[in-house]
Amino acid sequence: MMNIIQPGLQPAPVAGDVSLRAAAVELEATFLAEMLKSAGLGDTGGGFGGGPGEAQFSSLLVREQANQIARAGGVGLAETFFHALKEADYGT
Repeated sequence: MMNIIQPGLQPAPVAGDVSLRAAAVELEATFLAEMLKSAGLGDTGGGFGGGPGEAQFSSLLVREQANQIARAGGVGLAETFFHALKEADYGT
């Protein structure tokens, strides 16, 4: 029997592809976190009273924002990383 793929349907991901894609998204999130910090997003302006606690939690907030951006599609780096890792055969 011939396996017909209907338009709009993707074949089931291979187990190695899932872990490679997760690693690629994590790498993009790390990159985005650094970019957000460089843009000043993590700078504490004393909005919550200042102090070392605010600085610590501010970095956690920036990291989580970067994770959410990457999971929502990011800027396309994860897809590039995924294909590069797949070509290098790190998934097996």
